[in-house]
Amino acid sequence: MATTLHILVINPGSTSTKVALFADEDKLAEQNIRLADETAKLELWQQFHPRLLTITAFIQSQNVTQLDAVAGRGGLLKPLPRGTFLVNDAMLRDARCGVQGQHASNLGCALAHEIAKQWGCNAYIVDPVCVDELTPLARYSGHPLIQRRALSHVLNIRASAIKRATELNKDLNMTRFVIAHLGGGISVAAVQGGQIIDVNDAASDGPFTPERSGSLPMQQFADLCLSGQYSKAEIKKMIMGNGGLQAYLGTSDVSQVERWINAGDERARKVFAAMIYQIAKEIGAMASVLGRLDNIILTGGLTRSSMLIDQLRARISYLAPVVVYAGEFEMEALAQGVLRVLRGSENEQIYL
Repeated sequence: MATTLHILVINPGSTSTKVALFADEDKLAEQNIRLADETAKLELWQQFHPRLLTITAFIQSQNVTQLDAVAGRGGLLKPLPRGTFLVNDAMLRDARCGVQGQHASNLGCALAHEIAKQWGCNAYIVDPVCVDELTPLARYSGHPLIQRRALSHVLNIRASAIKRATELNKDLNMTRFVIAHLGGGISVAAVQGGQIIDVNDAASDGPFTPERSGSLPMQQFADLCLSGQYSKAEIKKMIMGNGGLQAYLGTSDVSQVERWINAGDERARKVFAAMIYQIAKEIGAMASVLGRLDNIILTGGLTRSSMLIDQLRARISYLAPVVVYAGEFEMEALAQGVLRVLRGSENEQIYL
């Protein structure tokens, strides 16, 4: 009889830490632990120990007696291929120094490592946001001093591709999908044979989102940056955190925007329609990369908005059949990536 494998999954975000306990593919428990106000005010790596204490409390509350592995969300590390990586000293060092920037996901490998050390098992990350399998042409930005980066919601994108290939009873290697992860950040990816061959940098380009500016007109943006009116930190906040719906309407809450629209707010209607318009344009661009498509897949938290899905579907359905996976599957994807390694169907990779 096969032994049941127990996996703890840790997914740190900007305002909370999601944790879940799995027995094989079965989720036994999950909690979204909001950061205490005093913790949220701390610098990122000062949050490590307070977050660790809340994870430990979750484990104790579940009366856990065995952990075979711990999986953490992977952050802004060096560019990597897709897959499951063993946490090691090199990864922990690069996560702390932020080789491609600092984000809450950088804490994932460190938190997983600390818990795994306590339980005498291995820690892993799966399909981190820094997965970079772009084709050579996709790397050109328009100026040799800047190369396009692949920073996207890889975990949910790859999980969606695997899920759809299974539903189609088709070899993943033979599939062609445009997959749009729609959330606080938006990633629209051309996925061929399970490989993300092109995708917008979710931190700095593509459609505007509930809280990010997406691509901006560069001449005007350069003037803004050099105007002396804003610090570097303020400019970065405009791009990521205080852009998009937040900048236009004063909220990143899509349900609030929908309430305004339903009450007849014309400005909210136009801004919301503009976001959907930009998402549709990005999907069309990625469709041109692939040509023939099996499906367009829409996933992420924003897919719970029927208003958004209805308007978006009307713009893109002529390209390919549209499939909606409401919500996101990051916790399940982390557990499944580790299970593939523990069961021997996929080799663990080493971060160098």
